[in-house]
Parts: sequence; structure tokens; C-alpha cells
Amino acid sequence: MSPTALRTSIPGYDAESLYRAVASRDRRFDGRFVLGVTSTGIYCRPSCLARTPKPENVRYYALPAAAVAAGFRACRRCRPDRVSPRPHIADETGLVDRALVLIGQGVVDDAGVAGLAERMSVSERHLHRLLMTSVGTGALGLAQARRAQVARTLLEQTVLPVTDVAFTSGFGSLRQFNDVMRAEYGASPSELRRHPAKPDRPANAGSLTLRLPVTVPWDGGRLLAFLGTRAVTGVEAYDGDRYVRTLATPSGSAVLELEPGEGAVHVQLTAADLGAIGPAMVAVRRLCDLAADIEAVETGLSGSGEMRAMVRRRPGLRVPGAVDGWEILVRAIVGQQVSVAAARTFLGRIVERCGPEIDRPPGEDRSVHRLFPSAEAMAEGDLDGLGLTGRRVATLRAAAESAAAGALLLEPGDDLSEARRRLVALPGIGPWTAEYVALRALADPDAWPGTDLVLARAASGIDVERLRPWRAYAGVHLWTRYSEETA
Repeated sequence: MSPTALRTSIPGYDAESLYRAVASRDRRFDGRFVLGVTSTGIYCRPSCLARTPKPENVRYYALPAAAVAAGFRACRRCRPDRVSPRPHIADETGLVDRALVLIGQGVVDDAGVAGLAERMSVSERHLHRLLMTSVGTGALGLAQARRAQVARTLLEQTVLPVTDVAFTSGFGSLRQFNDVMRAEYGASPSELRRHPAKPDRPANAGSLTLRLPVTVPWDGGRLLAFLGTRAVTGVEAYDGDRYVRTLATPSGSAVLELEPGEGAVHVQLTAADLGAIGPAMVAVRRLCDLAADIEAVETGLSGSGEMRAMVRRRPGLRVPGAVDGWEILVRAIVGQQVSVAAARTFLGRIVERCGPEIDRPPGEDRSVHRLFPSAEAMAEGDLDGLGLTGRRVATLRAAAESAAAGALLLEPGDDLSEARRRLVALPGIGPWTAEYVALRALADPDAWPGTDLVLARAASGIDVERLRPWRAYAGVHLWTRYSEETA
């Protein structure tokens, strides 16, 4: 076995059990690891329908990028790069998982490896050593794989010129773009585009339609219903099937329209600048929890008899995420001790007063026409006269000033313990608010806002400690059951 494969950590499995998963073509392992076949130079999903290779010809990798670094290229039959991998790497410090999340958000593209290391408060050398030991490739290789995946999606699902695809995906030159795509997929960008997929539905003028695959089971309908129930007037809209919202990107504003599909989420993006595509794809993955290891989640929750019944009734239920951590913090503060309907009313008033309007093309739906206000806008804005208590206004203002100064940690990949500590240090923020932010904004799979009245009642009689490290998913199951039984 190659040194890289030996160093790759796939927790809970040895080579024999991994090979059994490959031999049985078990789809439940897709996204947990990929296998490189030395006799062909190709790496595949565990469920690939190609002839099962001999055990001595198989190498196992936690991430596709590690397989590429070892010299393998993606299988054209099973498309292992289409699966959103999110392995839980065995690392006592949690730094590897944090690095993978931040790289997936494009931090290396924006700030380089030095910026990633600085954000994680470690040296570049230590970060590189951790990634090589645990994953099999460094931050640059992981970032390169991310860019290649975005590029292939755009090549196959849009008619954007190849040059636009290259630079939109984050490549510095066409030569680099061609070299990376050949290394990753064994084909040039033009060859990959020979049979582009037809959009699932027509796009409006100035829009792109994309189909982002999701590891099954996938209950997109309930996820979008959760978001729709909490939709803020001006920023979001929901008609029972389609969820629409505005999005702030580094290149301006955009509008996302999401619909659940079979094993996918269908996305329509409307934006004036191509630079919105990458951030929009990251936002959708965060919002819809597309990278969840749903098989591991549901196996873990099924250790409890009552939770097992809920999982069987609602397979594929995800944790609704966020497009922006600051927005979730505001929602959590406003939602303290009030109903969902009341919180929506107050948030709509805040948006109307502080949220900037965006331009919509003629004929476009005007139900979404504002961005959620930034921390800077709320720190400087007038929040009086909106129906909020003076104490709630003071909490919002303190949070806005801290967030605007960069003193809060509100994004996936941030240190979870430190993020909670900084939140509860603010006036008017307690454990419930901090845990809700951890659940939706920080993507902590074990977040548990246990003082929530619905959760406290619904979890009565359940040994919550046995649900670790998936208590956030348990909470969503309990909330969903309550809302459906009381509707």
C-alpha cells in the first residue's frame, strides 16, 4: 500500500471492511472514501459498477483530492467528484475538520494558505503536516480539487465560455486550468463539455441553472419548508415548493431560487456578475447541508428507540444552515422567547429599515428585493420604534458592534468553543442563542439548544447524551415532528 494511503484516516474501518463495501457496491459509503485502482490509474466511488478490482490493487483515500495527489484520475463512469465528501477525520484537536470546512468555503482562493493558517491560529508548516498525515494532500491540493469540481459543474451544466469558466472557478490562467482538469479528470475542458447536461428547467434571462448532487437519502422538501416557515419579507419567499432568497456576494447581489429534486437540489442563480457563481454554490451547500454524512448521522441516532422511529419516518432530514452567520445571530436574538411568526414580523421591520434594496430585472418577481442588513448597517442604524424591547435593541446593537469589529466567530470552520464563549459574553445572549447559532451558522453537528421549550418537552424521556455527536440532527427531527403534529 502506498505511504499516502497508509496515512489516510478513515475512522472505524480497516482495509478488509472497506473492501467488502467496494465488493458489495454499497452506496452508503459514497462520500466517506474513494478507492484508487493501481492497475487502471483511476479512482472511484465505492458503489461504482465497474468490475471489482483485486484487493492488492486497491488504495483507500478519505478525499478525492488525496487520490489525485497520489496520481489517480476520476472515473468517468461513477463520477466520484460529484459526491460532496465530508469525512470526519480522526484528529484530537479538530483542526483538520476545520481546515476542510474553510478550504471548501474558498478561504485558500481568497487568502492563500497563509491566510488559512492565520485564521486557524497555526503555522503553515503545522497545518501542512496535519493535512498530509490525516488526509494525504495539502491545502493547495484540496483547494485545487474544489476549483476543478466547480469548473466541471459549470462546463457540464452551463453554456458559459471556457475562459469564463476558468476564471469564475478561481484559476489564475487558462494553462493552469487545462493542466489541472487533465490531472483531475484525464480530459481537457473542451472534452469534458462534449455532452453538456440539459437544464432541468429553463432559466430566466441573465440566470444560470445548476443541479447540485446530494448524498441520499435527501429530504429537501422538509428542509426548504423549515426555511420557508421562517422566511423574512423582502429577503425570502416560499410558495410551498420553491424557496427564493437574496444573497450578498463579493461582486454584488444575487438571487437564489431552490427546488428539491431526486438526489439533488435545483438552483437558479440570477446575478449581474459571474463572480457570484462560486460564493452562491458555497452558500447553497451550507444552507442545505449538502455535505452531511447522512448515513453516519442516521446510524448514530438510531441507537435510541424513539429517535430510530423518527429517522425511519423522515429519512434524509438535514440541518438547515445559513448563507451568513451574522444573519443567523440576528434571527436568534430576535427570536428569543417569541413565536416564529412574531420573529418574522420583527425581522421584516429590521430589513425594511436597514436592508439595502437590490435591482431586479424588469418582469422579475419583486417579492425579494432587499439584502439582509450587514452588521455595520445595524450598528449604525436606528432600531427604535420597531416593536422590540429596549433590552433586545441593546443586545442587537452590542452584537452588531462586535461583529462589525470582527470580534465574533460566526462561520463554519471557526473554533466552536471560542465562538460560544464570545457569544455568551455579550449582554442578552445566553446558552440557547449560542447553541442555535452553533447549530445553523457554525455547522456544529452536536449543537443542542436544550433550553428550547419544544425540544425540552419533545426530548423528555430520551437520553440526549446517547445522541452525541449528532444532537443537532436530533433537534431538527424533534422540531419537525412537533410542527407536523401540531399543524
